[in-house]
Parts: sequence; C-alpha cells; structure tokens
Amino acid sequence: MANAVFTSAKSKKEDEFYTKLADIEKELRYYRQHFKDKVIFCNCDDPETSNFCKYFQLKFYDLGIKKLISTHYETEKPSYKLEIIANEDKDGQVKLPEFVKTPLKQNGDFRSPECIEILKEADIVITNPPFSLFREYVEQLITYNKQFLIIGNQNAITYKEIFALLKADKIWLGYNNGDMEFVVPDYFEPRATRYREENGIKYRSMGNICWFTNLDIVKRHEDLILYRFYNSEEYPEYVNYDAINVDKTKDIPMDYDGVMGVPITFMHSYNPEQFEIVALGIVGSCDFKSDRRMEILDKNGKGTGRFTNNAKGTLYRKYNPERDKKKPAFKDAETGELYSSIYARILIRKR
Repeated sequence: MANAVFTSAKSKKEDEFYTKLADIEKELRYYRQHFKDKVIFCNCDDPETSNFCKYFQLKFYDLGIKKLISTHYETEKPSYKLEIIANEDKDGQVKLPEFVKTPLKQNGDFRSPECIEILKEADIVITNPPFSLFREYVEQLITYNKQFLIIGNQNAITYKEIFALLKADKIWLGYNNGDMEFVVPDYFEPRATRYREENGIKYRSMGNICWFTNLDIVKRHEDLILYRFYNSEEYPEYVNYDAINVDKTKDIPMDYDGVMGVPITFMHSYNPEQFEIVALGIVGSCDFKSDRRMEILDKNGKGTGRFTNNAKGTLYRKYNPERDKKKPAFKDAETGELYSSIYARILIRKR
C-alpha cells in the first residue's frame, strides 16, 4: 500500500509541468488552417490558469473556432467544464463569445465517463497530458478517432504502442521538438541544472520534449537533404541485424538502399514519402539473427561476471577503439571480441 501511494505521488509530481504561452504560440501557428469551425477540447487543462485555454480565448474569433471546451481536474471532488461558444445575433453580427461554466458530477479526469462524452463532441484535442499516462491518453484519442496536438516525452517514440502508430503513419511529430521550459509547482525542489526561479516562479526545462499530432502539416512532406556517401568504415554493420549504423540523422548516406539504424531523433525529420520505417531496434520489434553469449561489461569496460544473449535484445556492433568514445559494453564469452551497445535505433530504408 505504501509503495502504491509513493508511486502515485511520484507520478503526480512528474506530471506537474505547465506549458508556457510562448511555446504554445510557437507551435500552434503552423496549424491555423485546422481550427476553423472546429470544437477544440483541452481536457487536461485548468480553464482559469492553462495557457492552452488562454491561447484559444485570445485568438477565438481570429482562428474561427466554433467552440472551446476545457475541463478542470480535481483529485477527490466533482469539478467543472468551461465552454466558450461562438456567438452571433439574429442579423449575423458577431458578438462577444458566450462563456458557460457547468458543474461536473465527476472529477474531470480525462478517463472519466463524463469527460469521454465531452471528447466525443470534440473535433480536435490540444493539451499537455500527464507524461505518466501518455500511452493511455493516446490510446483513448485513437479509439475515439480524434485529431490532436499534444506534448510528450521523446522517449515515447520507443513505446511499443506509440511506435506502432508512428510506423503506420497514424501520428507524427510537430515542428518544435527538443528543449522546452515548463512552469512547475512551488513544491518542486531546486536542481543544479535545467532549473531556474524568476519573480517567485519556478521553471524546469527538458531537452527531449516533442509535439505529437495527426494533423497534417507541411513539415512531414519535406525531404531530408542528404549529402553523405556510404563507406563501410563510417557506417559499420550490426552483428545481430542486417543493417548499418548511422549515428546522426544528418549523416544518412544518400547512396545506400539497404536498412539503416538511425537515432530516434530521426522522427523529427521523417517524411513517409522519402523513407520507410522497418522496425524499432529492440527485442520484440525486430528479429535478431545471432545468439551470442556475452559478458556484460561495466561503464569502464571491465567484466562484471554477468552474461546475456544478444546484448539483452538490443542492436550491437564490433567495438572500434579508434572511433568509439565510450568503452565496450559486451565481450564475447568464447572469442573475447568486444562489442558496443547501440542506444535505441529506428530501422529505416529509403523509398
């Protein structure tokens, strides 16, 4: 019971990140054409404090929105929803929008039956959902066939459920991915890095934030410019999968037609008309072709006495002491050969 309470509290703390208005404006300016005559739902936002709600209130008629709905969340008591509705008089003259505040019987959790009924009415969902519930949140949007623009952690790309949607071109990344600063509650403890306070407000930044969407944007139809040429020394093959390793997206060779393992940041530049996603380079997503027994090495390249088959189900290649900055991660139990473990890679090929 104590562990459950601790886990719940930890998740809640990790979810308390509030998006700055400047970052919302920076991204949403690319989606204006999608908002006209639409019902927008911000279902993880306090109507009185959320900058998502503030953005749509400020630009309500400029964007031509039909209705904005936002729901407030309470942990243990009923909450409310706020609707802002386009308003015209009998002569068709535009008037100030109508604000309607309605009590809810439940607490405003996006998973509650009450909020799901509101979701069914919406055309587009735009918010910063709880990071700890990201899988569940996206699953709900897909289940109810909703368009959306939401913020998530870049690591979500490697979640089995999210990767399957990316591979099937059912969702993709927006424009401004990478570093983003959030307002955090007063109870957040100061940190040595990626933390600041200004005028009594606490801020935390993260370098791995992404906008996830299924709204079509120009960016996903733009080709990635390729200028490098393949050579076997710079692009070594994996030992356990028929593909070459590419350490940086900008270094994808223009003259290689086989499968390539690229960093997950490749998704920032992914154009489905230029590349095909083959698999995620982890166990369960791709079929590894070897089954070596290897000793696991520590961060200094020293043996640990612990062994694994196929590098714990990840891609690996031969260690190159002249090029590799990190120490080897594995040693073949029979031959003594050293290998480098490759962090999560997306396996792709050119169209």
